[in-house]
Amino acid sequence: MSTTFDPLHARDPTRHRRPPQPLWLTLVVTWFGAGLSPVMPGTAGSLAALPFAAAIAWFGAPWMLVPAALLVFAIGVWASDVYCKRAGVKDPGLIVIDEVAAQWLTLSVAPVAFWPYVIGFVLFRIFDMTKPWPVSWADRHVGGGFGVMVDDLLAGAYSTAALYLVLTFLL
Repeated sequence: MSTTFDPLHARDPTRHRRPPQPLWLTLVVTWFGAGLSPVMPGTAGSLAALPFAAAIAWFGAPWMLVPAALLVFAIGVWASDVYCKRAGVKDPGLIVIDEVAAQWLTLSVAPVAFWPYVIGFVLFRIFDMTKPWPVSWADRHVGGGFGVMVDDLLAGAYSTAALYLVLTFLL
């Protein structure tokens, strides 16, 4: 088994200008490969976050997703920064650890149940794709690993508030 993998250049080996990424780094930033999805990698990363969120909330409590999200955020800042510098790109779509942290933050106000998780997933994807201010500002102006992570966490804050309101007043 190879210890390196360069998903940015996997389809076109002539584009290798930098050393391949270490396999462990690729697994971290792609959330065990979810970000390598050829279609909508951000959505795939958010979906891949759901079973982990359910396990954390089930064996602990939903609020435990907040410190878990902050831990993943910190790891993601470092790993994304290393990955982007090595790859020479700003924010490749295959990095989805940011979606994981934000999705967990969103679900921190939800019971472990099908419909609250579906609603939380949809709300986060809406805020992540539409990027309301200051999400859009952070996406354009904040760089490095922190920039990769922070816009999604801000979108996650919006979706957390929206999910809380939906669960409190509509369900």
